[in-house]
Amino acid sequence: MALIVQKFGGTSVGSIERIEAVADLVVKTKQQGHQVVVVLSAMSGETNRLINLAKQIDARPSSRELDVLMSTGEQVAVALLAMAIIKRGHSAVSLVADQVNILTDNMFGKARVAEVAATRLKHELEHNRIAIIAGFQGRDIEGNITTLGRGGTDTSAVEIAGAIKADECQIYTDVDGVYTTDPRIEPNARRMQQVTFAEMLELASLGAKVLHIRSVEAAGKHNVPLRVLSSFNPDAGTLISFEENDMPGKMVSGIAFNRDESLITVHGVSAGTQYLAKILQLFAEKGIEIDMINQINHIVAKVDYAFTVHSDDYLHALEILTSQQCELTAQKIDGLTSVAKVSAVGIGMKSHSGVASLFFAALAAENINVILVSTSEIKISALIDEKYLELAVRALHKVFLTENE
Repeated sequence: MALIVQKFGGTSVGSIERIEAVADLVVKTKQQGHQVVVVLSAMSGETNRLINLAKQIDARPSSRELDVLMSTGEQVAVALLAMAIIKRGHSAVSLVADQVNILTDNMFGKARVAEVAATRLKHELEHNRIAIIAGFQGRDIEGNITTLGRGGTDTSAVEIAGAIKADECQIYTDVDGVYTTDPRIEPNARRMQQVTFAEMLELASLGAKVLHIRSVEAAGKHNVPLRVLSSFNPDAGTLISFEENDMPGKMVSGIAFNRDESLITVHGVSAGTQYLAKILQLFAEKGIEIDMINQINHIVAKVDYAFTVHSDDYLHALEILTSQQCELTAQKIDGLTSVAKVSAVGIGMKSHSGVASLFFAALAAENINVILVSTSEIKISALIDEKYLELAVRALHKVFLTENE
């Protein structure tokens, strides 16, 4: 008998019919002799509906009150699923974050989980009940409702799995696993049976939408095996493993991309690392994450800093920098929103030379210019003009994952 956490996203519980289907899946797992904990998103479209209601009141609503509003979507979903499971003759109980003691910081809209005190949850398991928990939400130390931001329900599921030492955390979604790239862009994309934790961490951070990076980070922190599979046609899916496969011929495992990038350039800053530190401090204080970053010394004693932020943070980031332009000694601050990032990821890069030359040759062959570059031991990323993104994805997939199969 295993202890399994099953997470279902918004499309998986998007209607009463889908909730009934999820109830069947959960009951089937229970009947196989496993203990089951379920974590749910709000029904598809519900969170957007609630946000739209808020914006009819105020174009920039209070972040605290917005979290209170958005958290209600998951409460509806867990109650409905509990009813469906009870109807099938099994004991079930719906729980919101406060009842499970999911403690977070107070960064409303994108809070981070600090602790999951699983006493109540363990009590429900000891009494053979299926616990159904509202994902995406928590409580701060003052008791305020918080939400976890993009991918928050995945993160909830993994944090809960870590707290109760689950044998596996299963992420049910509307796709049947992790693919070499988005099949909607590249028809030759293939589902991977297994991907390493390190590769999945890079793929998630670089724009792969199947799992949010925070959930993968949490899996690494708690050493929780993850499995991504479809709630519509469940099979083995893709296992995210902590062991590297012995695949010496495989340089790249996947091509990731992200359209939600915006470029900001701070021109003519006086030389001195203290100004870069100041920029990073300003963003850290406001919870704005910087992705790619580059320094250009093209004038004596002057430096240009170019970096990317998430598109949602672009205007706020510009506003912060502009208000501090004199203190930063910047001559000009500008930005560009029509950019995107494309990346190649693979453990095989560690033992293969020439990956970078193939990567940039593939882009050059399609006359795609590169604006910024970022690398690590197992990934290469390039910031490019957004209009060339799909062409770049297909070109890189062909070079690394079609011709070299």
